[in-house]
Amino acid sequence: MAQRKASKAQAGGAATQLEIVRIFDAPRARVFEMWSTPAHLQMWSAPKGFTIPEARMDFREGGSWYAHMRSPDGEDHRVQGMYLEIVDGTRIVMTHAWLDEHGDAGPETTVTVTFQDHGNETYPKTKMTFLQEGFASKASRDGHAGGWSQCFDLLEAYLSSVAKSL
Repeated sequence: MAQRKASKAQAGGAATQLEIVRIFDAPRARVFEMWSTPAHLQMWSAPKGFTIPEARMDFREGGSWYAHMRSPDGEDHRVQGMYLEIVDGTRIVMTHAWLDEHGDAGPETTVTVTFQDHGNETYPKTKMTFLQEGFASKASRDGHAGGWSQCFDLLEAYLSSVAKSL
């Protein structure tokens, strides 16, 4: 079972930063794969109850990504970004911007996800640190905290199901 560290605002940037740390019962390469493979991302990267009818990603530095999420009540949400840095198995840095009904991007934040070995060879685990920066308000940050926490709960369950199928 993944261990959680509550999301928190960083000192000096109370409304602008969100950090979530999770420990997953899976090797670092597998957790990184969940972020770098479209078929895997579609299984966990929207809040609970949401579906992802469409997603695209060009997983390389300078490549773009896009996701169309649908809420349980049928409301559509679209988000896009660009990969700024990818260090295989270790780090992903990307932009994140919601799109309005006309397809225009709103305020952009930067997401940095790092992956570290945690545990041992017999029981490999991964410490994932998620940092999203550049929020315009505390309300926006807090809304993202809830959404990402649900996504990471789904990631935990998905990792467990993938491990059972190996």
